[in-house]
Amino acid sequence: MTTVDTARDAAASEAAIEAAVRALDLPTKVRLLTGQDWWTLPAIPQIGLGSLVMSDGPIGVRGTGWAPDDPSVALPSPTALAATWDPDLARTAGRLLGQECRRKGVHVLLAPTVNLHRSPLGGRHFECYSEDPLLTGEIGVGYVTGVQEQGVGTTVKHFVANDSETDRMTVDVRVSERALRELYLAPFERIVRAGAWGVMAAYNGVNGSTMTEHRALQRDLLKTGWGFDGMIVSDWTAARSTEATATGGLDVVMPALGDPWGAALVAAVRAGTVDEAEIDDKVRRVLRLAARVGILDGVPPAVAPDDRPAPLDGAAVAREVAVRSFVLARNNLAAGRSDQAAAGSAAGAAGSDAGGGSDGGLLPLDAGSLRRVAVLGALATDARIQGGGSAQVFPPHVISPLAGITAALPQAEVSYAIGADPRPKVPAATGLQWTPITAVLRAAGGRELYRAELDRATVRWMGTPPAGVDPAEVDTIELAATCTPMTSGEHVLTINGFGMFTLRVAGADIFEGLIIDEDADRATVFLSPLERRFPVPMTAGEPVEVRLTQKVPEGMAGFVSFTLGHAAPTGTPDELLAEAVALAADAEVAVVVVGTTEEVESEGFDRASLALPGRQDELVSRVAAANPRTVVVVNSGSPVLMPWADEVAAILLTWFPGQQAGAALADVLLGVAEPGGRLPTTWPRAADDCPALAVTPTDGVLDYREGVFVGYRGWRAEPLFPFGHGRGYTDWEYTSLRVDQTTDEPAAVVGLRNTGARPGREVVQVYVGPVEPDPERPERWLAGFATVTAAPGEEVTARVPLPHRATRTWVDGDWRDAPTDYRVEAAHSLADRRLAVTARLG
Repeated sequence: MTTVDTARDAAASEAAIEAAVRALDLPTKVRLLTGQDWWTLPAIPQIGLGSLVMSDGPIGVRGTGWAPDDPSVALPSPTALAATWDPDLARTAGRLLGQECRRKGVHVLLAPTVNLHRSPLGGRHFECYSEDPLLTGEIGVGYVTGVQEQGVGTTVKHFVANDSETDRMTVDVRVSERALRELYLAPFERIVRAGAWGVMAAYNGVNGSTMTEHRALQRDLLKTGWGFDGMIVSDWTAARSTEATATGGLDVVMPALGDPWGAALVAAVRAGTVDEAEIDDKVRRVLRLAARVGILDGVPPAVAPDDRPAPLDGAAVAREVAVRSFVLARNNLAAGRSDQAAAGSAAGAAGSDAGGGSDGGLLPLDAGSLRRVAVLGALATDARIQGGGSAQVFPPHVISPLAGITAALPQAEVSYAIGADPRPKVPAATGLQWTPITAVLRAAGGRELYRAELDRATVRWMGTPPAGVDPAEVDTIELAATCTPMTSGEHVLTINGFGMFTLRVAGADIFEGLIIDEDADRATVFLSPLERRFPVPMTAGEPVEVRLTQKVPEGMAGFVSFTLGHAAPTGTPDELLAEAVALAADAEVAVVVVGTTEEVESEGFDRASLALPGRQDELVSRVAAANPRTVVVVNSGSPVLMPWADEVAAILLTWFPGQQAGAALADVLLGVAEPGGRLPTTWPRAADDCPALAVTPTDGVLDYREGVFVGYRGWRAEPLFPFGHGRGYTDWEYTSLRVDQTTDEPAAVVGLRNTGARPGREVVQVYVGPVEPDPERPERWLAGFATVTAAPGEEVTARVPLPHRATRTWVDGDWRDAPTDYRVEAAHSLADRRLAVTARLG
């Protein structure tokens, strides 16, 4: 199709949209701009408009309700995706999720989250990409491009400065105009200019105005300044006024619950306080999005069905992203050997930071020679594959670290011990001793509405019950199973949820009553429900019937979350530690899996500490003392403190690695694949070293007083692991660097050689900074990056564009070039800068 044909089709589409707008009366227009339920906008048959369906992302597509017979692919966390430093892989991930949307009847994926890692205490840190705006923007562009290539919309969120969770509904973020433009708005601008179809307005305020009412940022900047022609949707229940949101640039209010528009907005237009032209612009944007996703009759979709990408295998993509995201932060032969790069020292780092297996590190392990492996930690079996909150999905299966390692080492004896259990709540009943687990929805009087078998005893949805079930009919929800315990003693059963419950064990009711936190709001009750525990004596091998029934409150069938938990008898915490140490001492290699829990990292609240929960630090130290060949797998979505870092041979950061977690882990540990990740954010030695830590507002205000000195830009202390850090299984020599300024956009041209013994992948990072120090600017910052692969001995060249924006600053309301001599550095990480040249840029 020629450019002329494309322009003609676009003009015809816009003309059809204008005709549709004119065909609607005011109440119908306003009705279109508000959710008709939790996830959808209403259909308007008179203009051929279907119902626009939205679903949470960003690692999977949950859909509009509970569908245990239709599970969702669960990719690794967004931070993991950013750790790949690979926009093309992000595009593949986006294509897969767009494919999942199509399969589930979803038109708009509520993702990606491109807020910054301002503070490691941010509760939703795992859902964001990086502390760096350039890396965030490039990964976001890849993701959005991939989703939209499937003809599915995205909403880039949360616009803007929603970088923490404490008082997120009311906090006013005070941030300088320069920091806002250079850092926090930059990823949004990059992705919007690349063609995103939607944006989500955040809960918080910025510089005195809540975002859903922020005319200067939504209408003047996003729509007018950046030329955004898509739809701005509120975060769920974020819109809390009528006229201010309508005139502030917001286009759609979600969900139906608490809608401030409706009749009130119609009245405001008729009273003249809101111009009907504002309403028409909003309707136009909704119809444009509807046309793009193919639900507006008479207007061709943005992507014809035949032009969509080829189908992808969800499990294969999940495994590839996980492998490519794992960051090998430390890799020594045994504990005690120095690791200069891990300490963030640039001097001498070229040798120690570049390699892995080739310089004598413990990893990769030789699968053929291993006979005894100890896998330790509660999180080795209870795999945490995703962060907590609204983004949770239910995958078809989960491969735990223990399962993955055991399957990959059939010839070895793989032993397991809990060691330390950081989980403050009892996990859901699951596993061979619980069969089958059945969920049943019943109407009043006991009539069965729906039945499904589950792999774990959890029922959770925001939206609707399974297809075919009328929410108004749902009276009770039952979880029933037979537990055949493997051990005798006092087991613990739990109810984790909100509402009226009955727990029946072996034919007798052991609890009947209300579980509710009356002081919590609806979102908190859903995201962080209360737990009640019940000791139950059981005998090994003797089946016990267990049934948990929830009485659904009237009108609440769209808001359900509860779990039947089970914990078998174990030793005391000291006994668990001793057992793990004994196994480690007898093993050739000890793999300790530690991490955070849903009660530590989740939407709805921020972290109180960077320390690992429970006695996990003690577990690592004691195991390392017993076995110098100890690998620590750190499974968290954001930085944690590692007081034992110098005591262990290897540290592998796995983020929240998705449904293929254990398989990907085994691939990397055994050298089937190289750990491909590089840190997208700095990991501190101590919390107080972070340039920005505070997430708690004072008198309703959160002051970003650090300005542009966020993340690595503001570090003054030596971090534990610097931005961009990550080791592989081969070595790289940087052989040449020059700056090519013969084209409109300059580029760094970097020559490299793989000097190791196996093929490898390198992320070439280019940093720039003024030769003459400027106290108003960071010493250096990321200007571009590229990935290369090479066989042993092969030389390759990376061309890294240096965008003009990389050297511009925001001064007095405009972008200013800052022409001067810049130091251009080709680096393996921020702390391991291999080559440097001086060039005049700007």
